[in-house]
Amino acid sequence: MDVQSTKSKVLASLFWKLMERGGTQGIQFIVQIALARLLVPDDYGVIALIAIFITIANVFVQSGFNIALIQKKDVNETDFSSVFYLSLLVASLLYIILFFIAPSIATFYHEVQLILILRVLSITLFFGAFNSIQNAVISRKMQFKKLFFSSLGAMLVSGTIGIVFAYTGFGVWALVAQQLINQFMITTILWFTVKWRPKLVFSFKRVKGLFSYGWKLLVSSLIDTLYMNLRSLIIGKIYNPATLGFYNRGDQFPQIIVTNINGSIQSVMLPAIASEQDNRQRVKGMVRRSIATSSFILFPMMVGLAVIAEPLVIVLLTDKWLPCVPFLQISCASYALWPIHTANLQAINALGRSDIFLRLEVIKKLIGLIVLWISINYGAYGIAIGTLVSGIISTFINAYPNLKLLKYSYKEQCKDILPSLILSLIMGAIIYNIKWFNMQSWLTLILQIFFGSFIYIIMANIFKLECYIYLLATLKDTFKIRKGATK
Repeated sequence: MDVQSTKSKVLASLFWKLMERGGTQGIQFIVQIALARLLVPDDYGVIALIAIFITIANVFVQSGFNIALIQKKDVNETDFSSVFYLSLLVASLLYIILFFIAPSIATFYHEVQLILILRVLSITLFFGAFNSIQNAVISRKMQFKKLFFSSLGAMLVSGTIGIVFAYTGFGVWALVAQQLINQFMITTILWFTVKWRPKLVFSFKRVKGLFSYGWKLLVSSLIDTLYMNLRSLIIGKIYNPATLGFYNRGDQFPQIIVTNINGSIQSVMLPAIASEQDNRQRVKGMVRRSIATSSFILFPMMVGLAVIAEPLVIVLLTDKWLPCVPFLQISCASYALWPIHTANLQAINALGRSDIFLRLEVIKKLIGLIVLWISINYGAYGIAIGTLVSGIISTFINAYPNLKLLKYSYKEQCKDILPSLILSLIMGAIIYNIKWFNMQSWLTLILQIFFGSFIYIIMANIFKLECYIYLLATLKDTFKIRKGATK
């Protein structure tokens, strides 16, 4: 496949991935606002505790096999079917374990209602087993259009049901119903749209071959998941569900934006880079482009979101959620680093160096645990700041292997992100001063968003930022591709 056709396929895939992420997250954002206004912080804190255990269990269900299926050059139906049955078996075993340890978890957190909620929500493990294979098929074929329709349809149905449950007084069970139905609908829609069905075949040899690559990703993902959720476990234990609810709510706003934009780019980049893994110079160019483009888009969003945090929370969630504002602002700084993290790590994965990936995870988490141990002494806000400190250190660690693998130096990476960062900080400093006019929160919010967007685009145009010019050209190419596809 030549460079132009590869670019066209990547752009088309990125378009649908952004549509899938944007459409789903947009609806989810509206749903979460409605639910947050109807429910209380304690309800979200309870669900956050449950989600930790289900998320960890899902790591074992997917076992790194889905990425191995995407990365491996030659896969067949035996590979997909073998992984599918193995994932179902693992999901069944983990469900049984969670079912029986639910009372112990409830006792540890002094929340009796956790027992039934954990047992019900753990059903999503089986949907995860289905989805991991379906997503691998979609990613290999870069058919993200199908993922768009399944995610969008599922969120519409589950969001509506969740809001109805919350409005009629079901409390925390509104969140349970919304999550359970969402996963069920995604699995069901993909079953009818993805042309893949498990065969009655199973090969230990094929599984072993995939596991030789996937086990490192499994351990890496497990370490990362345990580490990322450790803060929530500690906050939920030391403080109360309400504090955990504020912590998670503050984290949610920047997370939605970053997972939507950066997640879309990286989901498409993994198979794209994997297809070019023998051409290191080409891979380096793709990684540089990914970092520069993601940073240009996400830096102003994170800086802007940190500035408008207070009026945003008041307008969308009401005053009862104001304690989440500091958490939100700290999270914005942490998530701004994600484009650098993920682009470097995706390159390592796509090049088949899961051994390096695993070593990086161990080093980062050891450092992170030390930072966490220190930050616990400074309260919940101290824990959040500790996350930022760990993120900054991890940025240099993640970039280090690519100094040799791709000859992509720290200096080059700084050069790729610094212009966007400087313009974002200037923009943030300007719109921050709008708050001193003492207007109503909704008017302050509108003016800050409008002038922030305007100022950033104007500055990018004045200084002729290379990533800005490239992004405009890419958007034109994307529309041409979409227009050509509809003819």
